[in-house]
Amino acid sequence: MISPFLRSTALGLALAGPALAADPSLDLVGPLSDYKIFVAENTAQLVSDAEAFTAAIKAGDLDKAKALFAPTRTSYERVEPIAELFSDLDVSIDARADDYEKAEQDPGFTGFHRIEYGLWSEGSTQGLEGHADRLLADIRELDSRITALTFPPEVVVGGAAVLMEEVAATKISGEEDRYSRTDLWDFDANFEGAEKIYTLFRPLIADGEADFVAKVDGNFQAVREVLAKYETPEGGFVSYEELTDSDRNILSAKVNTLAEDLATLRGKLGLG
Repeated sequence: MISPFLRSTALGLALAGPALAADPSLDLVGPLSDYKIFVAENTAQLVSDAEAFTAAIKAGDLDKAKALFAPTRTSYERVEPIAELFSDLDVSIDARADDYEKAEQDPGFTGFHRIEYGLWSEGSTQGLEGHADRLLADIRELDSRITALTFPPEVVVGGAAVLMEEVAATKISGEEDRYSRTDLWDFDANFEGAEKIYTLFRPLIADGEADFVAKVDGNFQAVREVLAKYETPEGGFVSYEELTDSDRNILSAKVNTLAEDLATLRGKLGLG
């Protein structure tokens, strides 16, 4: 979940979507269309995964619910800049306990992280059935709203940097998945989402910005290599607790460099 300032800015762009996207450069039409397909595929997968996750919780299967938590979140994390255009759903789906006066005990605390708290800190699915039903309903609503959304090019292109900035600014501390320690799943999904945006728009600047493209390509590869160190043979990632401070500093440095480069992408595409 990004900052209230970024969210309000993005929401304003979303509401103005038809005006902003009414006459985009013809060069942007193809990448924007392809990105909307990417987002739609991820939100459809999110609905499917959330259905299985909810079913495990309602069946009282603690181990299965834990196993499904991180993979279910990945589809949301890949398309977070677009999902967060809908601030009401973003808060309900992805808020952290810190956002509430009574923290984990606050009745307003819902979504993925409320369920995560129950599964790991309380060690039970009991009492989570209502939260699971609400999460699934919110995700289905998100999928419906995104289907009808005109994608603002400024938000789409800027989303690549936003994803990496969020990892570097807040997620690297381990604050998000603090109960399950599945942070690296989120990092990887954010990285994939940023890389998808960059890859789609890269051909538009490849000839005129050869040095920049070579640098960003190299930085994506560097982050990919760092994350690969923590993959498990079964798929997924090790617990974030296994990373040393040095590991986190290296990852933070790589992600920061990538975020700084991607922050200039909008300007290079003439989007301000």
